[in-house]
Amino acid sequence: MTSYSAPAKVILFGEHAAVYGKPAIAVPVSSLRAFADVHPEKHGKGLYIEALDLAQVLPVTVNSDLMDNALIYTAQQVLKKLMAHPPDATIKLTSQIPMASGLGSGAAVSTALARAVAGAVGKKLDDETLNQLIFNIEKFYHGTPSGIDNTVIVYERPVYFIKGMPLQPLSIGTPFTLVIGDTGEAGITRVAVGDVRALYDANPTKITPILDEIGIISEQAKIIIETGNPDDLAPLMTRNHELLRDLTVSALSLEKLITVAMDAGALGAKLSGGGRGGNMIALVQPHQAQHIQDALLRAGAKNAFITTVK
Repeated sequence: MTSYSAPAKVILFGEHAAVYGKPAIAVPVSSLRAFADVHPEKHGKGLYIEALDLAQVLPVTVNSDLMDNALIYTAQQVLKKLMAHPPDATIKLTSQIPMASGLGSGAAVSTALARAVAGAVGKKLDDETLNQLIFNIEKFYHGTPSGIDNTVIVYERPVYFIKGMPLQPLSIGTPFTLVIGDTGEAGITRVAVGDVRALYDANPTKITPILDEIGIISEQAKIIIETGNPDDLAPLMTRNHELLRDLTVSALSLEKLITVAMDAGALGAKLSGGGRGGNMIALVQPHQAQHIQDALLRAGAKNAFITTVK
């Protein structure tokens, strides 16, 4: 057996505005991962994906018409890119990352699976090729994604991201601690992105300044992260969330957890990802992290994770 994996990710600043060319900042959450284990099979068996969390066993052929299945589609795209036939193998998928929660579960699973398929045919996709492939898969299923998820997950490093521009690795001057709270409500990124697009198309004069300010916040946050005191990120997080609320992508469940985190002593908090459910993040002092995590769980968060950005 050979094992491959990919991390979760969290967006610190810039979600939704990144779709319109504004900068965003995202970091990997390496403690939460998706895994793909390759088990060789006897000659003639073919390629199967066993999605253990979904209790599904999926056959893969290069010309299958099951385009509505993201796992089969991912495997097909890798095989076509490598001009390879399906190997005789079973790839078993598992993930620690909550689905539809803004942590990049889909991109992480696709990345781990793509690496596993390439490995099963004795090849390896370089990160640049893999990143483009995963972005195309994200685009197929999410409409007009920003490209953040695939970029930070494939490269597994903090990034300052501007759509269409070269990847900019982000250095962390002083480590800082986040608590991630999962509402337990699925946030469908494609729908939220589409709704923001509809708002923009209907009233660009109103929406453009919101997107511009989110971009400015990301620029300010980059400077603080690389050279300043991370505590100074707190007011930027709060303002970024207010602007995302103006874009209608918050939710009562997110607002509740953000309020709970702030009341428990968080320095700042905001939604992370597509919104309409999914996750919020709180900037915390390390000694308060456990207390705030417990407060979120008591308030009804389905999951709460502590991570250090470094």
